Amino acid sequence: MTGLATTTAPTATQLAVDLLSAQSLLSAFGVLGVGVVLFAETGLLIGFFLPGDSLLFTAGLLAAGTAPGGLRLSLMPLLLVAAAGALAGSQCGYLLGRKAGGALLDRSESARLHQGARRAEELLERYGHAKAIVLARFVPVVRTVLNPLAGALRVPIRTFTVWQVAGGLVWSLGLILAGYVLGSSVPNVDRYLLPIVALVVALSLVPLAAELYRSRRAKGAHG
Repeated sequence: MTGLATTTAPTATQLAVDLLSAQSLLSAFGVLGVGVVLFAETGLLIGFFLPGDSLLFTAGLLAAGTAPGGLRLSLMPLLLVAAAGALAGSQCGYLLGRKAGGALLDRSESARLHQGARRAEELLERYGHAKAIVLARFVPVVRTVLNPLAGALRVPIRTFTVWQVAGGLVWSLGLILAGYVLGSSVPNVDRYLLPIVALVVALSLVPLAAELYRSRRAKGAHG
């Protein structure tokens, strides 16, 4: 049978969802859950804690049929739903920020969220709109905060849309396909799921680290 996900009816245990666990979210909600989580993480400040990176990578493993639990996701619907959630969420966050200004962040009491806002501002100041919007996709919390911040700072909507789409597609589709390729080529990869996911999250920070390194070298050369 083909479809968004092939699984049995959820049990009472499955209904007790751990929002911090990619496997729990996927077991409970399947492909549609990926879109909802990505929309919430990138479009709503309350979603800053959701596990976007690990969710995408684990979903790719499930599409390859190698993750534990017997759940398998269909690859093409997964790619489409993930891209739609990531792009729509980012655009929604921008529009909310454009309408509400800085009030959205000011009302939050989360120290982690405010720290992410400071990092997002630094990205925008250091790298300009285009590069900052793309790089933010790969940094947890920052990818949540930068979208409404860009709206509040009146980043041109055309500039924001073009670059959030570019960054969103690379981020969402890239992590899913990485999980799919690894799951298809490495036997019993599910045994090492947790360390692999941790490595993926670390690697997702490489683009930002590389830009910081280039920036510091450039400053040193001109200093």
